Amino acid sequence: MGIEILGTGSYVPEQKLTNDDFTKFIDTNDEWIRTRTGITERRMAGWEPTWYMGAKASAQALERAGISAEKIDLIISCTATADFHTPSMASVIQRELGAVNAAAFDLNAACSGFVYALDVARRFLQTGDGMEHILVVANESLSRFLDFEDRGSCILFGDGASAAVVTKSDKLYSSHLASDGTGAQYLCARSLQVAPEVKVETDFNDGFTDKPLHKLYQDGKEVYKFATKALPKSFELAAAKIGITKDEIDWFIPHQANIRIIETAAKHLGAPMEKFIVTLDHYGNTSSASIPLALNEGIEKGLIKRGQKLALIGFGAGLTYGGIILEY
Repeated sequence: MGIEILGTGSYVPEQKLTNDDFTKFIDTNDEWIRTRTGITERRMAGWEPTWYMGAKASAQALERAGISAEKIDLIISCTATADFHTPSMASVIQRELGAVNAAAFDLNAACSGFVYALDVARRFLQTGDGMEHILVVANESLSRFLDFEDRGSCILFGDGASAAVVTKSDKLYSSHLASDGTGAQYLCARSLQVAPEVKVETDFNDGFTDKPLHKLYQDGKEVYKFATKALPKSFELAAAKIGITKDEIDWFIPHQANIRIIETAAKHLGAPMEKFIVTLDHYGNTSSASIPLALNEGIEKGLIKRGQKLALIGFGAGLTYGGIILEY
């Protein structure tokens, strides 16, 4: 059993931060950023909370799906940048939408979040216990965790949200989810400690104790090595389950981290870049929101059409990775 994507929506903050804007406070320039990342601008949340962006994207997805909020049975919000430790972003979004009949919880698989959440939604629908419509929303405010003195990482990320309303169907579907926790320390953001002055005993050195508090840390070389293997692998493992080849895929929708990563993954797959939907030039890396933002934009532009086969492939902190092959 597969899923039917009934409608998608998105929301990005109005505030833009261009490459030239970074030259005002760090040693960089537009050419350096563009040639190394493919990014020219990204959106930055000012007053908008994470849940607000998620609620706006969700409302648009519901409208396009032709589904009232009361018909949503479950809300899954995937985010690595929640506004609160508790309640969940999903619960706040439920309140804002008036989805009074929905269960709600958050899922954190970092940049792989939408792939994970969509597959979890499909499994809830598959159980046949009465759930018919599930809202999957990815909402991220990465700008609040960036170290704007680290020119290697702060230039990469942006904020935004995107959502999809799904129901069960007999359409083509396959997935593969995975994680390699041995690389967890390569991409992380530590929570602020209650008593940061307390020294962590050496017996509890988990690989994160030397990382900055409340700031995103990334080992670019290690993440690159992982990502260029994880993206093609996530597709190949999902494809093997249903005997589908790369040539049968109409569109690859990868996590939008870096153009070089996408180009290398495409080369490893033997697939042309013309089949990859790329939006990172104007959104940057929006973590879990990057794949659904690209999906939504592809639909809005008329590139993605009903009946086409899509491959959603992602990787992220954890280190997580996953792929979904589905018919739109």
